[in-house]
Amino acid sequence: MGLIWPETYQLLRRTFVIAHCPLYITPFLAQYSAVDSNPLSLYVMHPFWNTIVKIFPTWLAPNLITFSGFLLLVFNFFLMAYFDPDFYASAPDHQHVPNGVWVVVGLLNFIAYTLDGVDGKQARRTNSSTPLGELFDHGLDSWACVYFVVTVYSTFGRGSTGVSVFVLYLLLWVVLFSFILSHWEKYNTGILFLPWGYDISQVTISIVYIVTAIVGVEAWYAPFLFNFLYRDLFTTMIIACALTVTLPMSLYNFYKAYKNNTLKHHSVYEVMLPLVSPVLLFALCTTWIFVSPMDILEVHPRLFYFMVGTAFANISCQLIVCQMSSTRCQPLNWMLLPIALVLFMVMSGFAPSSETLLLYLLTAFLTLAHIHYGVVVVSQLSRHFNIRPFSLKKPTPD
Repeated sequence: MGLIWPETYQLLRRTFVIAHCPLYITPFLAQYSAVDSNPLSLYVMHPFWNTIVKIFPTWLAPNLITFSGFLLLVFNFFLMAYFDPDFYASAPDHQHVPNGVWVVVGLLNFIAYTLDGVDGKQARRTNSSTPLGELFDHGLDSWACVYFVVTVYSTFGRGSTGVSVFVLYLLLWVVLFSFILSHWEKYNTGILFLPWGYDISQVTISIVYIVTAIVGVEAWYAPFLFNFLYRDLFTTMIIACALTVTLPMSLYNFYKAYKNNTLKHHSVYEVMLPLVSPVLLFALCTTWIFVSPMDILEVHPRLFYFMVGTAFANISCQLIVCQMSSTRCQPLNWMLLPIALVLFMVMSGFAPSSETLLLYLLTAFLTLAHIHYGVVVVSQLSRHFNIRPFSLKKPTPD
């Protein structure tokens, strides 16, 4: 079985075993249950996706659709990093991103969103729904948060008409916590209530990209209303969506489960366990920003965002695995340790001129570790269910 601890078969039937990064997922995985009550999704996007999915051949694996959509977001991220490396391209008196690039980014963002919507329909259409698909879908979504948030930031940037990199850092965390909140719900209620903000934001972002290509970034310089700039609208929409829609609905769904006595966990500690690692990650990274001798966020904002998003994705994936296997969430994610170590080195004044190198090394290490984690889990799930991750054909016996 590869990198699996030699536990008894009965134990493997009831739990998963962690050996450094690798995981073994129990055969008795929780049945996937999700609720989507967003009117935009129900009455507009789902009918659209039902039409689009018919275009795909029945031999096309749903996971390949999921992964393709994710790669489009990654491509957008690095494409914009090339044209706007320091987030000043949209500022006055700077060389702007070519209009054609905005068109490409807008179309690819909407295509990625569409692929994320049709992968599950393709799975049901081909009778190939598996827990691997659930992990693949939501696991990649957790990493995609940083890609689409940082990419859309380039429409405003951090010039005089934009927002600061620290404000964007806080907005990124609003999105990340909105994501983890949905999976915190499922951890406690057994049901994934899909957040309304996701569909609204993806459609809005795609439209903003196309509009930017038509009218130019200069259109965002003018006040939207009185002295209320478009950058203020951008930040207000993200925060308002989280505080008036995502958070209240999560608490309401949790309260309903509590009243119906269907909660899976009853102590406050067990209920809040999935939020411990994200909160600690936020605390560590924010502390680093404030104590940084070289003002690391101002100098390397894109790399810092990527590091935060990658560590968060690993935390989210491990929570998703706990949901799938109906096991207890671990309070501390191991990726917090190297981040804390780097923070300690920064705070102690150890080689202050090497802070950039530390960030690069940390980001590279976390990225490779997270990819390794994903490959191992997908491989073990594929072997257990006797399936191929990117093909509907059954593996041939050795």
